[in-house]
Amino acid sequence: MGDGSSSRGAAAMIGRGTVALAATGAAALAWGLIEAHRYVLRQVEVPVLAPGATPLTVLHVSDIHLTPTQRDRIAWVRDLATLEPDLVVDTGDNLGHVDAVPPLLEALTPLLALPGAFVFGSNDYYAPKPLNPFQYFGGPSRVRHDRVELPHGRLRAALSEAGWVDLTNTRGRVHAGGRDISLVGTDDAHLNRDVMPRPEADHAELHVGVTHAPYTRVLDDLRTDGCDLILAGHTHGGQVCVPGYGALVTNCDLDTGRVKGLSGWPGARPDEPGSESTWLHVSAGLGHSPYAPVRFACRPEATLLTLVPRA
Repeated sequence: MGDGSSSRGAAAMIGRGTVALAATGAAALAWGLIEAHRYVLRQVEVPVLAPGATPLTVLHVSDIHLTPTQRDRIAWVRDLATLEPDLVVDTGDNLGHVDAVPPLLEALTPLLALPGAFVFGSNDYYAPKPLNPFQYFGGPSRVRHDRVELPHGRLRAALSEAGWVDLTNTRGRVHAGGRDISLVGTDDAHLNRDVMPRPEADHAELHVGVTHAPYTRVLDDLRTDGCDLILAGHTHGGQVCVPGYGALVTNCDLDTGRVKGLSGWPGARPDEPGSESTWLHVSAGLGHSPYAPVRFACRPEATLLTLVPRA
């Protein structure tokens, strides 16, 4: 009798544990669906300008992954123009649907009146497809060649006609905040479309690198090119993170310690003694694939970078 009671007790405990685990998982999923729409503006200072220079504000937006029905995201992006940044940089993955160009331009229109620059990511070229979300934790996602092509030509033309500088494997210049800024960019390294432009010695006082996916080969090339600041996206900040620990993956070969926010590349921050690094800012982005519509411990974001004089 004792053995039977113990077995029943153990079974009951396992049953309660299973129920509790399922309830915890359901609660986490429900919160992840909510958090995916809890947009936040990050504000960061970057001591990168020459001593005595006037501060410059740069709005970094990335990974909007917009679908036509996401009216809350459209309104939130439009409202960013009230920040009146000196420069806007878009690091790609703007589209999440074949019909998303008109609503995306609706979202970006107030920002397009400002100086800006952009590169594209894989989700500007190809539409998302259903996937097993757990594959994301097995390493960088595979590029599938059977995906529907998005109207990236139409998007590129609209952004360029508005005056934003297209940095697809090329260089450019922009006048913002009363100063000239030299720019260099690459196409999406996740698609192996990145080609570093030929070297050019004539950089402005502020030289900025722009790319979508922060693969280390691209970051190394941009640092070698003399960039004072590199801007990238793609990682979604890990998208599903462990509270108190952080991201588990970056969806590229970048380490998880640099999955989002400001850091130094390749090592210590540039303001630390003896550092030979450049500043790197990786945006956790504003969106997600429509087939993985959750974020956990990683709110969707845009960042207002205030560039200030070096100490």
